[in-house]
Amino acid sequence: MFSKACEYAIRATILIAKASEEGYRLNVKAIAAQTDSPEAFTAKILQKLGHHGLITSVKGPGGGFDLPKAQARKVTLSDIVKVIDDDSIYKGCALGLAQCNSAKPCPLHDHFLRIREDLRRMLEGTTVHDLMSGLAEGETFLKR
Repeated sequence: MFSKACEYAIRATILIAKASEEGYRLNVKAIAAQTDSPEAFTAKILQKLGHHGLITSVKGPGGGFDLPKAQARKVTLSDIVKVIDDDSIYKGCALGLAQCNSAKPCPLHDHFLRIREDLRRMLEGTTVHDLMSGLAEGETFLKR
């Protein structure tokens, strides 16, 4: 459903928020290891998230990536998806056709409209903070 970059971005953002709430920052190497993502790829994703203000990068001793609790309560999954994958998840054809619309629909067009709207509501209504609480309690995982 999401690109690999978007999957890694969501995992990394949740992990950064959890670390920030616990009072520390993580560097790229730690984030990549804890989310099971390639380090160089993770660095590019984090740079993009930082550039768009979803996370903060702090340089120097004790530096790393930060996402304070107040900010984690505002950043939605939709924000992350838009930065990494743009909004094509809401517009693309379910069968990957270049042209798919109500005038010339693919066989899944009408079904996918409902699914896409449900997905939009879920992504816009779910914050990073909502997802990190399961990590802290050991109910959810970012790596297997």
